[in-house]
Amino acid sequence: MKTWREMRGFPVAVQLLLVNQLGVNTGFYLLIPYLATHLGENLGMSAAVVGIVLGVRNLSQQGLFIIGGSASDRLGARGVIIAGCALRTVGFALFALGDGLAVLLAASVLSGLAGALFNPAVRAYLAQEAGERKAEAFALFNVFATTGALIGPLLGSALLLVDFRTSALTAAGIFAVLTVAQALVLPARKVEPSGTGVLGDWREVLGNRAFLAFALAMVGMFTLENQLYLLLPDGARAATGWDGAAGIVFLVGTVANLALQLRITRRLKSRGDRARWIALGLAVMGLAFLPPALVAGAQSPGWLDAGPVLLGALLLYLGVMVASPFVMELIPRFGRPELTGTYFGIFYVVSGIAAAVGNTVVGWAMDAGESGGHAWLPWVCCAVFGLASAGGVALLHRRGALPADPAPAAPAKAEQRSSA
Repeated sequence: MKTWREMRGFPVAVQLLLVNQLGVNTGFYLLIPYLATHLGENLGMSAAVVGIVLGVRNLSQQGLFIIGGSASDRLGARGVIIAGCALRTVGFALFALGDGLAVLLAASVLSGLAGALFNPAVRAYLAQEAGERKAEAFALFNVFATTGALIGPLLGSALLLVDFRTSALTAAGIFAVLTVAQALVLPARKVEPSGTGVLGDWREVLGNRAFLAFALAMVGMFTLENQLYLLLPDGARAATGWDGAAGIVFLVGTVANLALQLRITRRLKSRGDRARWIALGLAVMGLAFLPPALVAGAQSPGWLDAGPVLLGALLLYLGVMVASPFVMELIPRFGRPELTGTYFGIFYVVSGIAAAVGNTVVGWAMDAGESGGHAWLPWVCCAVFGLASAGGVALLHRRGALPADPAPAAPAKAEQRSSA
């Protein structure tokens, strides 16, 4: 109830974007986790072809974030958000209706491009609308996103009892509703020209060395967040011998997020020094992988071994709760307000590429650990990623490379001065 009360304190546009994120994650996780199984088992595609389809979707999203960010700055975030949701409606519908490789590749491209459009646009719009309450707005954003990430797989597994097409059409229907809702309710905002061309905007952002260093330092956050869908569920299943144990990981995180996210963000925001909290959150995320390392490779799975894995999941969620709202609050302050979308877009491109490399390293560690009898290896590898990222952010902060916290008395002016 406290979450809903806090939500009502924001403008209608922010409220709609929060609900939008709940729907986006519900629709996404309702479908995507089961897509590989559908392609391989239902359509009889080879593992190589499945990898191509999934890789095209991921590349279309990660590689084009910069397009979505620039479009948000130049055309207005509202139109880009609506276009992104509409494209994902079409893309997910094609997954339901098409069996041929050409149709499936088109569906992958459209659904990936959709994410590349609305992800930076939503964050840019939210940052602009929230004013001095950016941290609280992004904390709520995290709550709704986490809740959607729990609801989606649960709903998807239930719908798969019917068939995959039903699941895909339901996901497409969710995005269709979001498209209509935003077209009817989301206010349009005047677009302030940046004064340069698109390439000039990109050069300005890419020339901001402090920003690029910060984006690279965030490799730990994105790499470790991805382990909520890879290493931690695998560890829970291995520890208990029960496939359903992976769902408990998400349940623990969602309950903790609903109960603690806003309290943590408010308490830390009141104590200032946001960069310190980002570094602390990253450190907690890294340390979260040490308890599961203690029971990795247990010879006789049991529920007692699940305790360290669930403790690790809880610590990982706590670390995200500490760091993520302040990361999202910090990004727009690296540059001019007219380039907010471009900064978010390039941030996700840079950190996404870095995280892809990080995930490759974790995957290698999982294989090497399994073949060499060192089941702890991927867990320790993740801990190193988190602690290294924390150290990177702390070093940037110590050198004065990060924007200063906004002054409470005049937050808007302070943000403009710090981003000049």
